[in-house]
Amino acid sequence: MNGPNMATVYSDRGYGVRAPVVFYNRANEAAALLKPGDFDWKAILSGGVRWLHSGGIFASLSETTGEVIIEGMQAARAAGAVISFDLNYRAKLWNIWGGPERAQSVIGRIVENVDVLVGNEEDMQMGLGIPGPQVAARSKLDPGAFVAMIEKVVQKYPQIKVVATTLREVHSTNRHSWGAVAWLDGKTYISPTCELDIHDRVGGGDGFAAGFFYSLLTGEEPQEAVNLGWAHGALMTTFPGDTSMATVEQVRAFAKGGSARIQR
Repeated sequence: MNGPNMATVYSDRGYGVRAPVVFYNRANEAAALLKPGDFDWKAILSGGVRWLHSGGIFASLSETTGEVIIEGMQAARAAGAVISFDLNYRAKLWNIWGGPERAQSVIGRIVENVDVLVGNEEDMQMGLGIPGPQVAARSKLDPGAFVAMIEKVVQKYPQIKVVATTLREVHSTNRHSWGAVAWLDGKTYISPTCELDIHDRVGGGDGFAAGFFYSLLTGEEPQEAVNLGWAHGALMTTFPGDTSMATVEQVRAFAKGGSARIQR
């Protein structure tokens, strides 16, 4: 078959003391060929748009994909949409064509257009060049180190209104402690914590972001939005692959402290 690679990502789920490993087969994929001008943003957005989201993985695919993101964000901004971005720094992809320095030059320009930023401490350090806190967190579930970095992020990008991330303490590949934290307009909101029996960890962070954004779009209070994002991310780790199979009812039940009792 001729044409670009359709892009395959292989993920070994790991088990116990054996960590999962992700392998990328993304050379010459169709998405990497996208460049500014390929999309008619005016036509795409003409029906009304409330939110535009993108992420660091798409930005890392080629020298043109970051420019596509910026073009789309600026068009969505003109249409009155909220703009969000998940830093999702992936060293294996960025190292192909420039490493952290190139990543920071591309992502930094993207984040200038962003209202809602998702990413952990490593994402901020490697993707934005934000220095880490001088004092380490007591544990991976302690939001202190992340909160300490938010001030630096907002100083650099003062238009940002929301910064959020998941908190994960990995005991083994299949046993994690799970939490989340968000900063909204100067206030910090922290989720409950829970112990997860992991089926497939890939997609947990995206699950949090999706649940969090959904909740903000549907008018939930900030604490409830964080809790629902946390609950959806937790449920994501119980499904194979990185596509959610959870219903809104399941997410709300878990956020309220639901159990794993069978539903008949």
